[in-house]
Amino acid sequence: MAETATPQPRKKSAAPRRRSKKPAPPVWRPVILTAGVIFLLDQVLKYLVVHMMRLDRVREIDLFDPWLNLRMAWNQGMNFGLFASDVDIMRWVLIAIALAVCLWVVIWIRQAKPSRFAQIAAGLLIGGALGNVVDRLTYGAVADFLNMSLPGWRNPYSFNVADIAIFLGALGLVLQPPESKKGTKKRKAPAKPRQARSRQPEPAAQPEASGDAAFDDKTRDEDGNTR
Repeated sequence: MAETATPQPRKKSAAPRRRSKKPAPPVWRPVILTAGVIFLLDQVLKYLVVHMMRLDRVREIDLFDPWLNLRMAWNQGMNFGLFASDVDIMRWVLIAIALAVCLWVVIWIRQAKPSRFAQIAAGLLIGGALGNVVDRLTYGAVADFLNMSLPGWRNPYSFNVADIAIFLGALGLVLQPPESKKGTKKRKAPAKPRQARSRQPEPAAQPEASGDAAFDDKTRDEDGNTR
């Protein structure tokens, strides 16, 4: 009888490798960088104006009259002197409001999917608010020293870099608020690899009878007599 060949199992094809996705850039990087730059710029300029140029004593310095001048003003209220008061408790109320606004912006950005524009706007708002908070803690009021007027019209109000940043940041968040995050998609469970079916061995071929035996079987009748 012929020998039967043992079947060899098929080799499993290697599963295609999935490309690892690059991690998304951190959301807070533009916010922190923008807030840090605004805060440092605001505090450095205030230190130069108050402590080195002595604007709190000189009161006025003309730069590009009337377009841009230095006019010292201690603001105990908000922008343009709103809610100004000599009562010390008002200073702490304004500090609490500024910190609450910063906290609200942080929570808003954390729970949303902000665009780059919204991240920068949030950094402007936070950096400016913290700059004015430091003024209230250090001087008891906000140091305003920038004044811009027009020919024939004198602006009675002064402002600082923090005020500009707060205004631009709030305006930016209003014009382009962050888009809310979409619901996270559930990941599908990876499909189980199909097991390769073992190939059943083919039945062995029976050996054919020799030529003489086959001839004898054909020439004999039922009684066994040769024809």
